[in-house]
Amino acid sequence: MRDERITKLADILVNHSCRVKKGDNVFIDIFGDDRNLIREIIRKVYEAGGFPHVQLNDHTVTRAMLMGTSHDHMTQVTEIQKTIMSKMDCYIGIRGANNINELSDVPAENMSLYMRLFNHQVHSEIRVKQTRWVVLRYPNESMAQLAGMSTEQFEDFYFEVCNVDYKKMDEAMNPLQKRMEDADLVKIKGQGTDLRFSIKGIPVIKCAGECNVPDGEVYTAPIKDSINGYITYTAPTLYQGTVFENVRLEFENGKIVQATANSDANTLKLNEILDTDEGSRYIGEFAIGVNPAISHPMKDILFDEKINGSFHFTPGQAYEEADNSNRSAIHWDMVCIQRPEYGGGEIYFDGELIRKDGLFVVEDLEGLNPNNLK
Repeated sequence: MRDERITKLADILVNHSCRVKKGDNVFIDIFGDDRNLIREIIRKVYEAGGFPHVQLNDHTVTRAMLMGTSHDHMTQVTEIQKTIMSKMDCYIGIRGANNINELSDVPAENMSLYMRLFNHQVHSEIRVKQTRWVVLRYPNESMAQLAGMSTEQFEDFYFEVCNVDYKKMDEAMNPLQKRMEDADLVKIKGQGTDLRFSIKGIPVIKCAGECNVPDGEVYTAPIKDSINGYITYTAPTLYQGTVFENVRLEFENGKIVQATANSDANTLKLNEILDTDEGSRYIGEFAIGVNPAISHPMKDILFDEKINGSFHFTPGQAYEEADNSNRSAIHWDMVCIQRPEYGGGEIYFDGELIRKDGLFVVEDLEGLNPNNLK
């Protein structure tokens, strides 16, 4: 018996996110075990007149490959995948992992090769720039465990947050997009946070189910050298197989000059990642999260960056659509939640308070508060 929640999600991915049309090559890139959504996506692609191309992946296999990789090997892998990706019109990436730490013991040098060559050239340079793409997680026992829920409870939560009314969300985002387009100086204050930067002249992008599912953010980028102050992220962040907590970054004229985390070992690894290249110590994205159904972190960035009452401030690569010229092999979305239970906080645009303790306090933005989006 077909699960209508899965059918609705597949329809969102194919027809809303990727806008598949007749003759499109659609790359369906899967990590994980469940095949129900994949079959529904294939069916929807065929209905739209497209051609599905499926790649099945396994993190344990990826780990085995990365443990012994070399520059020559990763260059060959990258060239092959670049050829495939360059022939695609659409990309649907489904991420599901039974062990979030599967890549945690891959040597830093090998992981850096993977990020600088394969991930940057195939995904950042081709997939992001040349395809209509969407990326999502798919529920499994591991994700339920991270969220502190039973598997059945998490599945219900998953479909609630993924299958929201994206049309309503898109319309409600218009006033925030305009305010961000008109703004110059942004000031953010909170527990362990006092930041100042400019977003003047940088494009502002609404995200309402086009590139990520679940979705719910409006993003731009700070002028690269305008950031001063410090930030303490209130959500844990999972990156390259390691969970970091209490990450604190200090900025001088845009550059991260000091970075610490919850332990000496994690502080060391944090700084290793931030030393990947010159751009990894600068910020490539500033975004405000508004998904009404996501309130707490689950160590999965596709969910956590959409938490209502949050913002993320991202070391690394800027998106071409909202470009501040920063280039890097990494793009690390770190999340700060500003609702009262996470310490509260305030966001100001050109001296005007627009959000306090996670709720918008100006009339034109109140439509983005959770009670008005549900």
